[in-house]
Amino acid sequence: MTIQAGDTAWVLMSTALVMLMTPGLALFYGGLVQSRNVLSTLMQSMVLLCLVTIQWVVLGYTLAFGPDVHGLIGNLDWIFLNGVGLDPNPDYAATIPHQGFMIFQCMFAVITPALITGAFAERIKFKSFILFTLLWTTFVYDPVAHWVWGVNGWIRQLGALDFAGGTVVHILSGISALVAAIMLGKRKSFLLDLSQPHNLPMTVLGAGLLWFGWFGFNGGSSLAANGLAVHALVLTHVAAACGALSWMVADWVQKGKPSTLGKVSGALAGLVAITPAAGFVDIKAAIIIGLVAGLLCQWAVRLKITFSYDDSLDVFGIHGVGGIWGSLATGLFASTAVNPAGANGLFFGNAKLLGIQFIAVLGSVVYAAVVTFALIKIVDLIMGFRVDDETESAGLDLTQHQESAYQF
Repeated sequence: MTIQAGDTAWVLMSTALVMLMTPGLALFYGGLVQSRNVLSTLMQSMVLLCLVTIQWVVLGYTLAFGPDVHGLIGNLDWIFLNGVGLDPNPDYAATIPHQGFMIFQCMFAVITPALITGAFAERIKFKSFILFTLLWTTFVYDPVAHWVWGVNGWIRQLGALDFAGGTVVHILSGISALVAAIMLGKRKSFLLDLSQPHNLPMTVLGAGLLWFGWFGFNGGSSLAANGLAVHALVLTHVAAACGALSWMVADWVQKGKPSTLGKVSGALAGLVAITPAAGFVDIKAAIIIGLVAGLLCQWAVRLKITFSYDDSLDVFGIHGVGGIWGSLATGLFASTAVNPAGANGLFFGNAKLLGIQFIAVLGSVVYAAVVTFALIKIVDLIMGFRVDDETESAGLDLTQHQESAYQF
């Protein structure tokens, strides 16, 4: 095991890129809510950059990546980063310091619960949000990260492929968001101003930062400055472009006008869908994955109207559905010609991989739904989860933080 300067530099840069995704998400979400809730929405993402980082250092990293316990969880050997030093760990990244791998993974742990905040925007108590996030990160994210990426994790042992977090990040956040949206109930303003972002330029800026950061999210998951990193970065960009265009065209056909919000939402859908596949499929597959993601997620976000649930900022429609599509598409398009460490998918003669991907998706969906339901019930019993009607009408900025985003 020898530390390689180029690999280390790339992973550190990728860590910084993924860190920037959380402020980018804050802006993306912040522009979509009403003006009286923009600061509370920004705060929810930004506080997680601090809160989850501490949870990860103290407990989360050892649960997710520590020595295996029956394929289900890491043990407590690495609590408070005990034994996580500057020498490489051969199980995870043999050419960079172990702490470099840890802090890169920390940024994934931060943004995943931040994604969920879009589902219950404009109606949640801040203190309840803090408790829920700590519990969710510990009991949902950390175990499933171990299942998928940890040495001897049961999903990894099955042979499932998840290059950069289609299952761990997007399916977990999307399914948990759907459960939270249904359990908390609809906003008082649901349907009245459903498609009225208070500051769409802020959302477009946030989307741009997310797209930018995703180069580290996917490209950095190679954990080396090598050809696979280049390949993943190229596919990330192409899939985002395809998703943006297909969603925009779908809006154009249905509404008679191309939508700015649809265009940036489609880019995110493409980014989500290519995340599990970026290091395993070729460029033609990336184009298909991105195009389908834009169309599929554009359809999925309309389900909240059909089924009357208030996923405020379409977390399930984009991240849940996009993550599921991307994970299953990996089972279709993966090729060992791209990455010998992966596997061939259905279209390359190996139908078994698609079945394995389905099991990984199903296990993650069921676990996230059940545990998230239980955690929300627990938090609601302890301190209540949702604000009252008067507080919701006044806005969370003033009632939760005694601040106002705009002074007229």
